[in-house]
Amino acid sequence: MSLLDRAVSLTIPLVPKPLVRHFSRRYIAGIRLEDAFLVVRELQREGAMTTLDILGEFISTREEAETNTRLYQELVRRISAEELRETNVSVKLTSLGLLLDTSLCLANMREMLKTVDAENNFARIDMEDSSCTTATLEIYESLRAEFPGRVGVALQSYLRRTPDDIDRLTESPSNFRLCKGIYVEPRAIAYRDRDIVRRNFVLSLERSFERGAYVGIATHDELLVWEALRLIRGHGLSPEQYEFQMLLGVDEQLRRILIDAGHRLRVYVPYGEHWYSYSTRRLRENPQIAGYAFKAMFAKS
Repeated sequence: MSLLDRAVSLTIPLVPKPLVRHFSRRYIAGIRLEDAFLVVRELQREGAMTTLDILGEFISTREEAETNTRLYQELVRRISAEELRETNVSVKLTSLGLLLDTSLCLANMREMLKTVDAENNFARIDMEDSSCTTATLEIYESLRAEFPGRVGVALQSYLRRTPDDIDRLTESPSNFRLCKGIYVEPRAIAYRDRDIVRRNFVLSLERSFERGAYVGIATHDELLVWEALRLIRGHGLSPEQYEFQMLLGVDEQLRRILIDAGHRLRVYVPYGEHWYSYSTRRLRENPQIAGYAFKAMFAKS
């Protein structure tokens, strides 16, 4: 982690909200769904796929959870109506009530997937901090049996448990997003050393390929991109058997390099009224992203 990364992440929560909004424009599509659709169409022209995420997790009432469920259902319907090809959705289960009532969250996610299925789309369940990991994977396992091919989940390579989770989950057809992970966790749960996190990423990716999982390789770390390309070649995978994934506004040059080389790449496009809390939390939890975004503001495309 560079001094720039740390300095930017510590400074962002202290600056006026309008300046945070200006800073966040590169990696948050906007407040309205229409703003997000504009970004999606621009990314499509570039040759990228997209996943849309409505900001606003860690809700505190059942009413909020049910409202978020309806918002996602409407989003999925609008994606179909707008004919946005290769655009799906990502959802954090805390926004659907995971921390209030697991059964409520499961019911809400099931209702959402009914709409996803009806519209011939796909939903990715995001992974949150370690207090949510087991429940999130249990909900994923339950719903993928009900909605085969319609739901995937995210896994984090900094968690010590991830290779074992991959072995267990891939006893059935699996669809993963593999990322490093951003939450601050106890050493007993998560690796702290950057090189070990990288090695566990490569190990987890290789194990996923060996066991036939479809993987969204979510990284801006070019060493991990190189390792992923090595494994893709080694396993003889075609472009339809994997994809790369990146955050909106981060390392756009690497994004173009991968797309131009013929790889499928999906960009994570968050939007919504809760942009400010997302911005400050994301930058605080992942100072390296703060540095990427800061430098991107002044870099030539």
